[in-house]
Amino acid sequence: MSDKHTFEPAVLERLEQLRDKYAAMGQDLVSYLDGLLYADFPTYWDYISLDTLLSLQNPVTPFPDEEIFIVYHQTTELYFKLALHELAQLHQSSNPSGSEMLERVQRINRYFQVLVDSFDVMVDGLDRGQFLKFRMSLLPSSGFQSVQYRMVELACTSMDQLVHVELRAPRKGHGFEDVESMFDELYWRRGATELASGKPTLTLKQFETKYRNQIVAFAEERFHSNLRKKWHDLPESDRSPELKDALRSLDELVNVHWPLSHYRSAVRHLQKDPVDIAATGGTNWQQYLPPRFQQVIFFPELWNSEEQAEWGRKWVMTHIGHK
Repeated sequence: MSDKHTFEPAVLERLEQLRDKYAAMGQDLVSYLDGLLYADFPTYWDYISLDTLLSLQNPVTPFPDEEIFIVYHQTTELYFKLALHELAQLHQSSNPSGSEMLERVQRINRYFQVLVDSFDVMVDGLDRGQFLKFRMSLLPSSGFQSVQYRMVELACTSMDQLVHVELRAPRKGHGFEDVESMFDELYWRRGATELASGKPTLTLKQFETKYRNQIVAFAEERFHSNLRKKWHDLPESDRSPELKDALRSLDELVNVHWPLSHYRSAVRHLQKDPVDIAATGGTNWQQYLPPRFQQVIFFPELWNSEEQAEWGRKWVMTHIGHK
């Protein structure tokens, strides 16, 4: 056993490795050891900025359940950030293997599965009376304005799969130079039109003023490196059944289960037979949320024509009962 005046061999080995590391950068190891000596031990609350995180909920009404609404949407954005983190790794990899792609896609699927499974917080976890009151103080803001969700879509598939369904065939095989003009054809823009006039809502105008240039730049960046393109570039031998299943699951989670979770919440809180209550910002949720209308499919080559024609219908019949 060593006494207090000697170091274990493992400690000496680490010191030598640190000396070499800092010497290679022209740095003095002793100075860094001084910094370590004087530094405080890290704490959980400082590491995750807990106090800041818990201070970010700022309700604008006195209704208690508004805080639930805020926290859930903030949590959603953090999961979107995690999904984009995984997609960024694939974007930065020039030739990802099928196994690497599978690992990343499975991670994204877990994130979206958590979001889908947790949406009962919005369906059953809000007092409907409170929601219908505090939501009027949120106008014209809307979850429609989540730029991270738009970035997830653009990072997953080619842009021709995100334009209005009737424009997809003409846009198939579009070039890089077409990306900016295709922004005005993106499917979700029709979901932010005024119910009466069909004109763009203030919700859409605000969103595009803030994010249009960012979205176009992101779409151009991912033109050659979106997930669908990475899938097509894989050798056939690397396209395992497990990866195909994972990509199909991603398609369903993002383009069926997630929007229909919102649809179920809208039906619960906003539909009032025979008159439907408009969503915040006047967005046309009845036409925008159901996947059978938008038919957004990231990987159409992985679905047969019958599956595409019935896109989202089974979920609606199971969870809502509407035809």
